[in-house]
Amino acid sequence: MIVPAYTCPLVPQAVAHVGLRVQLCDLAADRFDLDPGALADACNEETLAIIPTHLGGLVADLRPVLEVAERWGASVVEDAAQALGAVWCGRPVGTIGDIGVYSLSRGKGLTLYEGGFWVAHGDELHAAMAQAADELMPPRAGLELLRVVQLIGYRVLYNPVGLHFAYGIPLRRALAKNDYFRAVGDEARSAIPLHRVGRWRRRVGASALRRLASAIAANTRRGRARAARLGRIPGIRVVSELPETVGAWPFLMVLADSVEVRDRVLAHLWSAGLGVTRLFISDLTGYGHLGGVVPRTTMPRARSFADRCFTVSNSECLSDAEFERVLDVIRRSVSA
Repeated sequence: MIVPAYTCPLVPQAVAHVGLRVQLCDLAADRFDLDPGALADACNEETLAIIPTHLGGLVADLRPVLEVAERWGASVVEDAAQALGAVWCGRPVGTIGDIGVYSLSRGKGLTLYEGGFWVAHGDELHAAMAQAADELMPPRAGLELLRVVQLIGYRVLYNPVGLHFAYGIPLRRALAKNDYFRAVGDEARSAIPLHRVGRWRRRVGASALRRLASAIAANTRRGRARAARLGRIPGIRVVSELPETVGAWPFLMVLADSVEVRDRVLAHLWSAGLGVTRLFISDLTGYGHLGGVVPRTTMPRARSFADRCFTVSNSECLSDAEFERVLDVIRRSVSA
C-alpha cells in the first residue's frame, strides 16, 4: 500500500493492522499531494492500492493517482478523514477512487466523538467490505456506552470556557514538557479498537448531516477570506485549493519559509487559545513507534512540509478580532 510520507500516523498503523506492507511516497513541493514522479517510480505489479490523503479539508491532486493506479491495476483508497464535503471536479471527495474513508472523530466538525464510515464503488466490492465489517466490527455495548458519554461531554465542553479546561490545560502541560507528539495527539497507540457505532450516535450523525452543506459553505467563504489575508504576509504561504476543487476548510494549513519562523509563530500562539497548532509533528519516518511499519527512507519534501507547517483555525468560534491578533503575531514573527 502506497501512502503519503506526511499523513496521520494512524494510516500506516491501520495498513499494518491488516497485514499489508507500507510503502512511502514523497510529496509534491509545498503541497500534501503525492509527487507524480515519485508515485510512478513507487508503483509496480505488486502494488495493491494507493492512498491519497485530502488534508485540512482541501482536495489532493487525484489525476496522477488515478492514472498510475489504472496503469498498474491498483485500487485507489481515498483518505477523506479531514475532508467530508469537499469536492473534486463536481464530485464529493471519497467517491472518486474505489473506496473512500471518512472520519467522524472529535474535532472533525460533524462528529460522533469516535467513528467514521466508508463508501465503495460497485456491488461486489461493497458486499465484500460489508462482510468484512460484520466480521471485524461487532457491537460492543460497554465501549459504545463510553462513546455516548464522551460525545455528550464533548457537546457540553465545546465552547471557549470548556475547551480551555478540557483541551487547553492538557495542551499546555504537554508543551511544558516539550512533548509535542502528545500536544497534537500523535502519541503511540497500541491498538485500533473496532466496533459498530450504536443506533443513538448514528441518529446524531444523521441529524448533523442535514446541516453539513450550509456549514461547509460558511467555512469556505470564511476560509478563503482568511487565506487571502494570510497570503499577503511575506515569508509564508497558505496551502490552498487546486483548480476545479472546493475545500471544506476546517482550518488553514500555513507554510513558513523556514523552521525558525514557524517556531517563532508557535512560541507565541500554540498555547494562547487562538486555534493555532501543528497538524502532524513529523513525516512518517519520524515516529519511533512506527519503526517496524514504515521504511526508514529519506522523504525530503515531506520532512520539509512537516518542519514548516502550522495550522490556523477556521472555526466561527475564532472571532475576527482574534484572527487579527493571529495575523499580527505572524507578521512580527516573520520580520523578527
